Amino acid sequence: MAAPSVKWNRVTNSSGPIPRPRHGHRAVAIKELMVVFGGGNEGIVDELHVYNTVTNQWFIPAVRGDIPPGCAAYGFVCDGTRLFVFGGMVEYGRYSDDLYELQASRWEWKKLSPRPPHNGPPPLPRLGHSFTLVGDQVFLFGGLANESDDPKTNIPRYLNDLYTLDIRNPNSAVWEVPPTYGSPPPPRESHTAVGWKDSNGHQRLIVYGGMNGSRLGDLWMLDIGPMSWSCPVVSGPCPLPRSLHSAICIDDKMFVFGGWVPLVIDEMKLSSHEKEWKCSDNLATYNLRTLAWETVAIESVEDAAPRARAGHSSVNINSRMYLWSGRDGYRKAWNNQVCCKDLWFLETKKPPAPTRVQLVRASTHTLEVSWGSVAIADAYLLQIQKYEIVNKTPPTPPANKGIGGPECKTPPHETTTTNQTDSTITATAGAIGPTSTTSTLSGGNMAPSSQPDSTIATTDCPTPPHETTTTNQTDSTKTVSASDQSQTTLTTPSSTMATAEPATREATKSTEATSDDTLKNEAPTKPDHVWHDVAIVKSTSLIVNQYLEKVDQADPDAVDVVNIPDQNGTLRKVLLEPGTAYKFRVAALNECGRGPFSDVSAFKTCLPGFPGAPSAIKISKTLEGASISWEPPTSTNGTIQEYSVYLAVKSSQVRQNPNNMQFIRVYLGSIPRCLVPHNHLGSAHIDCSTKPAIIFRIAAKNQKGYGPATQVRWLQGRNERLFMW
Repeated sequence: MAAPSVKWNRVTNSSGPIPRPRHGHRAVAIKELMVVFGGGNEGIVDELHVYNTVTNQWFIPAVRGDIPPGCAAYGFVCDGTRLFVFGGMVEYGRYSDDLYELQASRWEWKKLSPRPPHNGPPPLPRLGHSFTLVGDQVFLFGGLANESDDPKTNIPRYLNDLYTLDIRNPNSAVWEVPPTYGSPPPPRESHTAVGWKDSNGHQRLIVYGGMNGSRLGDLWMLDIGPMSWSCPVVSGPCPLPRSLHSAICIDDKMFVFGGWVPLVIDEMKLSSHEKEWKCSDNLATYNLRTLAWETVAIESVEDAAPRARAGHSSVNINSRMYLWSGRDGYRKAWNNQVCCKDLWFLETKKPPAPTRVQLVRASTHTLEVSWGSVAIADAYLLQIQKYEIVNKTPPTPPANKGIGGPECKTPPHETTTTNQTDSTITATAGAIGPTSTTSTLSGGNMAPSSQPDSTIATTDCPTPPHETTTTNQTDSTKTVSASDQSQTTLTTPSSTMATAEPATREATKSTEATSDDTLKNEAPTKPDHVWHDVAIVKSTSLIVNQYLEKVDQADPDAVDVVNIPDQNGTLRKVLLEPGTAYKFRVAALNECGRGPFSDVSAFKTCLPGFPGAPSAIKISKTLEGASISWEPPTSTNGTIQEYSVYLAVKSSQVRQNPNNMQFIRVYLGSIPRCLVPHNHLGSAHIDCSTKPAIIFRIAAKNQKGYGPATQVRWLQGRNERLFMW
């Protein structure tokens, strides 16, 4: 059975102070946060609640400043971390025309006083209007005003006026009444308006539904460029006319849910003022490219979707439609409406491909791998393919005289990197040692930055023969400030395979290098399309020691895998082998199905006997340069004879391709610490792939050879002069 095109999911087990059910509130999204304000049931509230969709947690920020009074049916937009509130009902019959700004970075409210337009009066106090951000401007359209001077006497006036407000500098904002062309929409309130940008970059405002005494089901477009209104001819199964519904735009589709709809649809029985209406639980989808209403495939199982409601809120967070609360028809408890307590999200698409698989740690029989999370993924399918390689013998190295301790004039280690999300496989004439590890150290008061570099290279270095690493997943690291004298970092391995010197060959004072064409001569012994399932997991990391191989191999791409089926004994477990290369790919899964697989990466298991990577890196900025210390590898497999520290340096190749970094050795010795002087730091390559950083590599050698290197990104503060002493 094919996965449904969309799927509702009820959010359960939320923690934190869950807000009281309500209607007439509004919600906006700040990245993964849903911010809810106002509305009410037992009176209008001025509460601000925030829901974190990642942690499934509600919290109440401590707000300050010009806190607005509680309001309902107001306008609410978000531009980055700035939130704007306009109008709404503050009490029965009394509407507002106030504009407030909330700076969410410090949760501070501020009342704004935009100047009136030069060609007309400012907006009337109103409720039920739309307030939509398109580009740098907010578009205010329609709503309901009270023409009575006495708040206790309500004389409704439906509006179809249009105002714009440029919010780039809210302190000097001015209301504008833009000239428009074409017939505008009729007056209305409790409608919705969304902004949409087509593939050509043209922006439009889409107004749908509402009421002006009767429910409306018409749809209007305002082309922002020429400021022209149009009422397109739509096709497809049109939903019922409605008001107090919600609408959001995801890609090229507008999703509409709920609201009040007429109870009697027979045109002969409709009058200008409907006598009966009901709440709807209908989900409608409008394709903005084809101008057609579309039928969505959705489960009709009881309790598998939100029940009918109106006056609820919905936001788009990572292509999911989050829907919260609202009133449940005409049912009342005491004198108050019965409001829904539930929170739902609508899965609208398959997840995108995760980032390429990264290596965290390797041993002789396991590969610990990780990958970047996908916001709309429920689980991940990891697949593996054994990759038999044939090592190409490198050319005989020329003799290199005068390789010294702390300095190396010829760059002893050159790495060719593919792209920022790649992972690596390294093939050289040497034996394969344990994997490299990577951490990030900070040079200022900056958060660690993600740098999932990858390398596909063959390298060889003087004395410490060769190592190739990638950068790290920084959520597992701590930072060290360049301005601090001494702080520690938690180093978590996350890199590629290191190559070590063969046990039968003495380390020579020479430099060897083979070209990137080496991998072109490494042909897999099995067809590329044969992939084996490792597991379906909810986390973004896994220690792989085995995989499942089909006894009667079929094409795995012929099935859109969401869950591993019962194979009835047709699968067998295959253990990972030492010194063997494996390809990996990963795909994200959710209720809509399996997304595309990531790019392929490959890693080797280790051969026994080599030391592990140094750990617990500490870097501090001193008057003499950079002081680096580290702890010996956890697994030494003998006696550590020496350490080597390398520094990424500037080169013409790096300027042409930032991924082609060159390294020079700046330390060779048996003590697990060193000082890198300023003259070396002055020639350091500043890696700006994420945040500015200087890159070091540190490796240990035992009687069998060099093991993997730990790669360290030393982040530099924004106020630092990046070692321009």
